[in-house]
Amino acid sequence: MTKSIAVLGAGPGLGQAVAHRYADEGYDVVLVARRREPLQAFAEKLSGTTHIITADLAGTGAIPTLAEQIRSAVGDLDVLYYGAAANGFVPVLDLTPQHVRDLMRLGVYSLLELVREFLPAMVSRGDGAILSAQGASAVHGNPRVAGGLTLAAQRNYLQALHAEVAGKGVYVGGLYIGAAIENSAWHTELERAKAAGEPVWDVPVVSPAHLAELLWDMHQDRNEADVTYAG
Repeated sequence: MTKSIAVLGAGPGLGQAVAHRYADEGYDVVLVARRREPLQAFAEKLSGTTHIITADLAGTGAIPTLAEQIRSAVGDLDVLYYGAAANGFVPVLDLTPQHVRDLMRLGVYSLLELVREFLPAMVSRGDGAILSAQGASAVHGNPRVAGGLTLAAQRNYLQALHAEVAGKGVYVGGLYIGAAIENSAWHTELERAKAAGEPVWDVPVVSPAHLAELLWDMHQDRNEADVTYAG
């Protein structure tokens, strides 16, 4: 039986690289993002069967409908990849409770709802994976990325989930990236600012294909639940 993955946050950086990696392994791929046109253009480049679903992952009330759309396309998932960027680029002295509430919807609440939708079937069959990739502010507090506290909450949840379900055949892993990912929105902005002579962060740049390979290896080896990549 063909396996399936839903790539939630199928943007031009890591999300699309993950979709490529799993499609090359024969997985049916469900691409989820807010805009259909970029997904359609990208889907034409993938091997195998691809499904497109548009959804705003910040709207947690829409998750049950999204889950039903995914099941209608491929049935119960084998892999759930959550890469929706809860961008926390807020200076720490400017951080407000409203910032945190807004970021929590995308960083934690929607992921939690999705896990509750798809984890039971994974546990029932004794196989499956839940993967996430986020910024390294989930691991280290950064005064320029104070909204990363939302990702720290997500990381804590995934660590707890891994401890609970690893013995039930379900792998939970997170990749936390302290680098600018080529083709991502942040990398594009850094390149624009650099070309304009504006001050920019001195950060390494990493290929999304390399990160997708790390995630694939984590999934296959199942021996690293939490990995920080610093370039």
